Amino acid sequence: MPKIIYIVEDDENILEIVSYNLEKNGYKIRGFQKGKDFLDYFEKKKPNMVILDLMLPDMDGFDICKEIKNKSSVPVIILSAKGEELDKVLGLELGADDYIVKPFGIRELLARIKNVFKRTDLSTTGKCQGFIKDNFNFGDIKLFIDEENHEIFLDGIKINLNPKEFEILAFLIKNLNNLSTRTELIKIVWGEDYFGDTRTLDVHIRRLRDKMSYNDFGKNFIKTVHRLGYKLVDK
Repeated sequence: MPKIIYIVEDDENILEIVSYNLEKNGYKIRGFQKGKDFLDYFEKKKPNMVILDLMLPDMDGFDICKEIKNKSSVPVIILSAKGEELDKVLGLELGADDYIVKPFGIRELLARIKNVFKRTDLSTTGKCQGFIKDNFNFGDIKLFIDEENHEIFLDGIKINLNPKEFEILAFLIKNLNNLSTRTELIKIVWGEDYFGDTRTLDVHIRRLRDKMSYNDFGKNFIKTVHRLGYKLVDK
């Protein structure tokens, strides 16, 4: 079955060119020029990927990216004329899997799409071979993780994490009491072709600690190893 890609782009020429080239390379395409039309259809049927412009006539692309990631694990590639580092970092912090600045080449776009699919497919394959679904004790606090369903509970209280926060925590759990370097975490969560710096990871760790503030869990058990990375400790 061909992979389905939704393209959200208000520029009709770009939408037509990208759609034509992706279809020629075996993908099934559906295009949208307005954010609301896209979100209404997205609720009914999920694609394998979304290519998202940020500057749409009716909605902010960052809000759409956040909505996608809050409701699904569908990979998102942002395609935007906004080339400032701050915009790239914000997009990645909201869960985007890649960020391409306009103007761009079709070959580059195709390569990025393949790379994101490769990462997500490998992630899925790896999980199928061995999901974490277990209880862990951290002092008097019990943590339960269900990696397959992306669920985390602290003493029975569900903690809502975005996909990348969950991936970070799952990796820390798999390496419990051992150092996870910044390089390792970025490679696992953002992929080998990540173009940003470590600040995005640091922001995600800070948000992870804030969300897991129950009984000071984040503060007491998610540790920073200065200049090297992070570790989750159970004592």
